[in-house]
Amino acid sequence: MFDLWVALVVTLATSSVFLSLGVLYVRRRRLSVEDYLVSRNSAGSTVATATLVASVIGAWILFSPAETATWAGMVALIGYGVGQAAPLVAFMVLGPRMRRLMPHGHSLTEYVWHRYGRLPYLFTLGVIVFYMFVFLSAELTGIASAVGLLSDTPLGVTAIIVGLLTVAYTAYGGIRASIFTDNIQFYLILPLLLVSFVAVVIALDGLGPAFDQVSEKAPQLLSMTHGPGIEFGVTLIIAILAANMFHQGFWQRVYTCQDDKALRRGFAVAGLIVVPIIFLAGLFGLMAVGRGTADTPSVALFSLVLDVMPAWAMIVVLVLAIVLVMSSMDTLLNGIASAVTSDLARYRPHLPGHSLLRSSRVMTVLLIVPAIFIASKGYSVLYLFLIADLVCAAAVFPVFFGLYSRRFSGTAALVSSIAGLAVGTLFFPNPDFAGWVPIPWAGRTVVSFGAALGASTLLSIAFAALSGRMGRAPKYDFARLREQVHLIEG
Repeated sequence: MFDLWVALVVTLATSSVFLSLGVLYVRRRRLSVEDYLVSRNSAGSTVATATLVASVIGAWILFSPAETATWAGMVALIGYGVGQAAPLVAFMVLGPRMRRLMPHGHSLTEYVWHRYGRLPYLFTLGVIVFYMFVFLSAELTGIASAVGLLSDTPLGVTAIIVGLLTVAYTAYGGIRASIFTDNIQFYLILPLLLVSFVAVVIALDGLGPAFDQVSEKAPQLLSMTHGPGIEFGVTLIIAILAANMFHQGFWQRVYTCQDDKALRRGFAVAGLIVVPIIFLAGLFGLMAVGRGTADTPSVALFSLVLDVMPAWAMIVVLVLAIVLVMSSMDTLLNGIASAVTSDLARYRPHLPGHSLLRSSRVMTVLLIVPAIFIASKGYSVLYLFLIADLVCAAAVFPVFFGLYSRRFSGTAALVSSIAGLAVGTLFFPNPDFAGWVPIPWAGRTVVSFGAALGASTLLSIAFAALSGRMGRAPKYDFARLREQVHLIEG
């Protein structure tokens, strides 16, 4: 552990660097609302890869993968990596489809409004805002906890520094500032993670001895047939895939890519890079088990760092944590604000661009206030994450089925989503992770998420097939999306 003032200086200095870079990059550019929200067709595949990796990899990788490894083991880490890559692969298919059908789009909510109508739109908007705000709060809580563990810095102090400096350049420059800083952060994340990993391995006298200790104390964690690990890995694939399909930051970047080729290549390479990053971060948890420092699994990585690392290496971990949290927070802040702003432009079509821009900036600033409060209290948002993941699992197929089925109506999408959610809720755990309904498999998240996804999928297909046979619902004309969704400016 190092001195509080050292932690404050490192936190403030690192955050200030990215604040300065973000502001300087956009200071001499005149930003339109389009530039601020999507920066349309501006990113090649390399830039797309960098911003996607930086956006999806946040401070959570220093907590969740290591914690997962301490009890679910190696096989769950593989599931974690595959789960995190799965939505990026899905966007390779759905992204170009959305661009062709709605070339002037800005958000997923625009598609849902015009394709399905008011009630499905409100449901989807609620899912997006809830999921992304929980993610935002978790990121800020994570960095506050990390700095607190390494230096006894009060949670609120870290949350205020990182939160305010991140929101400053995000509110000022929108997605342009976010993508620019993402590209710098991308080239820092993997080297800093590798340095941290190598420092731990050296301190433990090599990778072999470190894993020999794991094999002696908990050999099941290294087994590819570890039952709890397989079950949790499957849970993660479903939950992460479903939730990230409602990540507005990714939908912004679908329109930021220069063309379909850049989109597919950017998302594909990002998916390949994310897997080893998750796996590498998770190995800290296994080494913590071998070392005997995993008594509190949620902070296993930091317990190991404090136990074996020299002071200089702990500073590297601290810088890594700050880079990670800022790279994902700016995307989340701008993503939520952009969804609301694009909807505001539809409701108030005569509102001038500068007013919409001001509204988006105000929204970005307002979002950080409750997130800082939650982070300062150290509240766990794990259960909220699970709730958001369940809702996303129930809604993901009905929402995107409408990109392909002309016979699938908004009512059918909403009913399918709610029915899937109801079925999944029967098996969903209560806050102490026990079942709350006395039925078989109650409290098992893999059953809950699988039931939600399966029920909503089957019901959606049944609705579409029934509608086609009976000829009740008119076929939806996809050309309407192109006609009804316009550029906000230009």
